[in-house]
This record gives sequence, structure tokens and C-alpha cells, in this order.
Amino acid sequence: MRLLRVKLGYFLRSLVEKLSFIRKEKPIGLYHVQVVSLEEELDYPEILPLELNYVLRRNQGRKGETENILKSGKALGVRTVDKTPERVLKAINRIATMSQHLTIVTWLPELIAHEKKPIFTEKDLQHAKAKGVDLNEEVAVLLGHRREFKKFVLIDEENVGITREEQEFIKSINDEIFPITLQHTINRMTFDNAHERTAVAQTIIKSLLIVGPVAHYFETVARGIGKIFAASMDDVMSEAAEMFALKGSGFTWKQLASRSKILIPVFILATYGAYNVEGFIVRGDLVTAGVLFGLSAVALSLTTALQSIRMYHHNVITMVKEGKIKPLAPRQQWLLALHQDFTNPARVGLFAGAIASPIIAMTVFVGLSDWIHNGFVLALLGSTEALVAALTVFMAKRINNLRLRRKIKKLIKHTHVEWKVKEWK
Repeated sequence: MRLLRVKLGYFLRSLVEKLSFIRKEKPIGLYHVQVVSLEEELDYPEILPLELNYVLRRNQGRKGETENILKSGKALGVRTVDKTPERVLKAINRIATMSQHLTIVTWLPELIAHEKKPIFTEKDLQHAKAKGVDLNEEVAVLLGHRREFKKFVLIDEENVGITREEQEFIKSINDEIFPITLQHTINRMTFDNAHERTAVAQTIIKSLLIVGPVAHYFETVARGIGKIFAASMDDVMSEAAEMFALKGSGFTWKQLASRSKILIPVFILATYGAYNVEGFIVRGDLVTAGVLFGLSAVALSLTTALQSIRMYHHNVITMVKEGKIKPLAPRQQWLLALHQDFTNPARVGLFAGAIASPIIAMTVFVGLSDWIHNGFVLALLGSTEALVAALTVFMAKRINNLRLRRKIKKLIKHTHVEWKVKEWK
């Protein structure tokens, strides 16, 4: 069994490297810098960096100070981290897996925003120590990056030297944007941690593109066989994507394997359902045929989605018992488990697609009945949840940035500063 897992892992890593449309991410932290070099730029707020606009509108006296900086041969830049450094991601993963029962949202925001350290039991510390990890050191790594994800930097364009007063100016305006820095840091760490955990799952989702041609061939040879293949194969591969997404979140193979007691019967029922789709088509009951096909294609994915939420719910209850989080009402426990589960973009997409699949399949079966024996169409319908998941993964960064923009706008609103956020890169 172990050899099989090793071979499967090797195959999937090879697939990641060979698929040309998958861009390999660099392991180091990536960033960009927006620079203001001319004092005339200060008269055009629409072209200034978001953070500088915030400082100038919050404190009218800052404009004169900034002008003096620019006149002295300096430029003012805003450096924004676009990808969390690998060491930081490793620290987050170690704390989550070795002490916080695989959760992130229960402790990371509080640590970054308020320096409230997660609670470690003596058992946690000893368990980590046995693996060569000092959990307190991992916390120190995270705290050391609180101010590094977004900050003003002074650029000495004329090489005339930076004075103490200019250093104090930079420090003071960095203090002013610290609330924005915290929002960006928490958002970036949480998103990048989830994105790292779904690399294999994303590869499996993309590999579902091969189902269409095979399903079309089977459907032309013998009607009904293509439907079974399209529904079953997609469901198995989507289930594999779910499994690897959960494995990346820290669940053990033993925990995941224990779910097979229900997954095997579900798969058998789903295959039987796909087998009966052709019979409903022959009888002219296209509504039932479409719903049955859609359900057969997502039975495993939907079951797994519900089970993963349940596993996180169990972990939340365990953390309450250990005193690591405050007591929560049953509804709040489920909401927290759902929140943690859906930090993973692949998981969000697979769940949303699984819900939509029966409805979409029914609509196509009824409205485009001439196409229901086309293997490519069947593969497309059978892969609804995978396609939604792939779209979610591809759009995850944009969606994440939109969410961050809303948070920043809310933060700015509370400062009683009137302005318009035009763009967040």
C-alpha cells in the first residue's frame, strides 16, 4: 500500500511538471513595488498608490513632508508581497498540523493582528520536538513578518544618503498604514497556505480533459457505456482531487481511508444510477435522466465534501475541549468548520460544482436532447464540478483580491476618510 502511494505521488508530481499550461510557482516570496518619484505626481491622486493616498488624506500635513522627500532626490515606494515566503508557509503548516488540529482560521488571524499566540499543550510541544520542530520558534517566524508584507520604502535615487529624519518619516507612515498591512498579511498568508495545499488536486482537475474523447468513443460504440464512463471516471478523479486536497491540509491517509466504508457503497450506487440513465432516455423521461446523470457524476465528490466538513467540525470540538479556542455554540462550530474548509479554493469549486451538476445536466438533457449521446457533451456534464473547481482555482487570486479590497474599503470607512479604491493589484 505504501509503495502504491509513493508511485502515485511520483506520477502526479511528474504530471505537474509535464503539463505545459501549469505555471510553476517560485518557492521564494514574490513582491512588487509602486514608486512615486516626482513631486508633481502628488497632485494626481488617481495615479498614486492606494496606501499613499490613504496617508495623504488621513493627515493633510503629510503632503508637504512627502514633497520635501521627493525634492531631495529620493523616491517613495510601496512594496507589497504577492506570494508568502516558503519559510513562513512552512511555519503555518507546522503549527496547524502539530498543535491546532489542521486549522488555520482559529489562530492565524489573531496571531498576526494582535500577537495572540496559539495555545500549545505540553503534548504538542513534545510531539513537535520529537520531529525537530520548536513551535515557539515557528510563532516567532510569523511574528517577524507582521510588518513585511506591505510597507513604504525610501529609494535614494541620487545617492545622497538617507537622513535620520527621513528614516523617522518612513517609520511613522508605515505605522499609519499598519491596519492595512495587517489585513493584507492575514489575507496573503491564508490564501497562499491554501493554494500550496491544492497543487496536486489542481493537477487532477486539469487532467479531466482526457475524459471527453474516451467517453465519445464509448458512446459511439455502444450507447449508454459512454454515459457510465463519463459519470464514473469524472467522479473517481474528482474524488482523488478531494483526497489530495484534504491530504495537503494535514489529514492522514489512515483518516481518509476510514471514509471508504461509505464511499464504496456510494460509488456502486452512482455507477448503477449512470447505468439506468439510458433507460430513462428511451422512455422519454429526460428530466429524471438528466438529474440522475448529474447526481451519479458527483455522488462521491458531494459525499466527500460533506465528510470533510464533518472532520473539521470534529477538530473544532477537540480544540474547544483542549481550551485552544473559546466555547462555541453548535451552529458556530459548524460555521467555523465550513470557514476552514473553504479557505481551500479547490474545495470551494468542487462543492459548488457538485451542487450545480444535477441542475445543469437536467437542463441540457431537456433543452438539447439531440446532444445527449455525444461523448464530449457527456464528459462536459459529468465534469461540471471539476470545471467549476478549475475555474475557481484559476480565478482564486482575483476573487481573493476582490475580497481583500472589500475588507480594506471597510477598514478605510471606519477611519472616516472619504475616498475611492480604484484598483488593488
